Amino acid sequence: MSGSALPPALRPFLEFARRLREAGFPAAPEQTTGFLAAVELLGPRGIDDLRRAAVALFGPPPERMAEFEAIFRLVFAGRRLVPPTAERRDEELSVPLEREGLLEIAELEEGERSGRAATRTERLRRRDFGTLAGEGLLRELRRRGGERLPKRRSRRRRSARRGPTIDFRGSLRRAMREEGELLDLRFLRRRRIPRRLLLLIDVSGSMKAQSPDALRFAHALRRLVPGAEVFTLGTRLTRVTRSLAGRDPRRALERTAERVSDWDGGTRLGDALAAFLRHPRLAGLARDAWVLVVSDGLERGDPGPLIDGVRRLSRLAWRLSWLTPLAADPAYRPETGAMRALGAFLDDLADGGSLASLCRFVLRGRAGVPE
Repeated sequence: MSGSALPPALRPFLEFARRLREAGFPAAPEQTTGFLAAVELLGPRGIDDLRRAAVALFGPPPERMAEFEAIFRLVFAGRRLVPPTAERRDEELSVPLEREGLLEIAELEEGERSGRAATRTERLRRRDFGTLAGEGLLRELRRRGGERLPKRRSRRRRSARRGPTIDFRGSLRRAMREEGELLDLRFLRRRRIPRRLLLLIDVSGSMKAQSPDALRFAHALRRLVPGAEVFTLGTRLTRVTRSLAGRDPRRALERTAERVSDWDGGTRLGDALAAFLRHPRLAGLARDAWVLVVSDGLERGDPGPLIDGVRRLSRLAWRLSWLTPLAADPAYRPETGAMRALGAFLDDLADGGSLASLCRFVLRGRAGVPE
C-alpha cells in the first residue's frame, strides 16, 4: 500500500516506527503491529496513554529513554489520538464556553476598568465580508513573508560547504565525479524550516471592524506556513484552520463565515483560552510556536482567567505577540486591568488595527531573526 493510500490515522504510527529504525532503535514489523493493536485495544484518551503503549511495545533501553521520548514528541505532538467515531470530528472544532452552566454573566463589578464594547453574552450569527480590499498588501506579505517569518533548526540535515559534521557520502559522490580525487570535503548542516505558527483571532463585537482583515491576514500566513493553525475566540472557541485553506481568499472567508457562529457577539477571552489549554492536543499546538493573538483584550468581569490563560500560553510558546487595534495610537498605554497585567507575559504588544499594520508587523522581521 502506497503512503498516499494509507488512512491518515495510520501514518503517524508508521512514521514513528520508521524514525525509530533510523535512530538505531529496534522496531521490527511485529512490534509495530503490536503497537497498533495495543492502541486499538486500549483506546488512549491522551498522549501519556499512547507513550506508555509505545514504551511497552518497543522497550527502549533506559540510557536512551530521552532520545526515544524526543522522537515520540516529534511524531505525535498535536496529533489526533482519538478516532473520529469516539469523539466529535475536530478538524473544525467549535466549543461553546460555559462556566457554571451560564452563557450570560452578570455585569461588570464597579471599579474594574474594562472595555465598554465588550460583553459576555453569546449571540450566534453569520458574517458577510463584502468587498475585499488591500490585495496588494497581501501579495507583498506572501512575496517577502517567507524570509521574515521565524525559522527553527530541523532534525534533518543537508549538504553544505561548512558545518559541524563531515558529509562522507556527499564527499565520496563528489570525488567519484572527479575521477576519484577528493578535492574538497562536504559537510552537514541542519536544515532551517518555518517555525510553527498559531493565530488566535478575537471575533467579538468590539473587534467587528478588524476581524475580517485579521482573517485575511491569517489566510495569507496559512499559505506561507502550511502547518499554521488558526482559531477564533468569542463566546466560542472555533478551529478554522481547514476553512482558511486554499488559494482563493474570498472562498476561504466564505467557508469561515459559515463555520464561525459567534461573530460580533460577546467577549470571553479568558474562557476561550482556558478551553484551548484544557485540551492537551490543542495546547500542544502552542508548544514552541510563535503565537499571534489579534484582540483588543477588552474582557468584561474578572480578568483572572484571561491573565492565567496568557501566563500558561507564554510558557508553552516560543514567542507570544499580542496585536491590538488600540495600539494604533503611538501614545497607547494599556488601561484595562487585564491588559496591564498581561504585559509581563507578552514578547510583543503591537498595532493590529488594520491589514497594513498586521502585514507590517510580520514584514519588519522582528521575530524572524534566526536563532
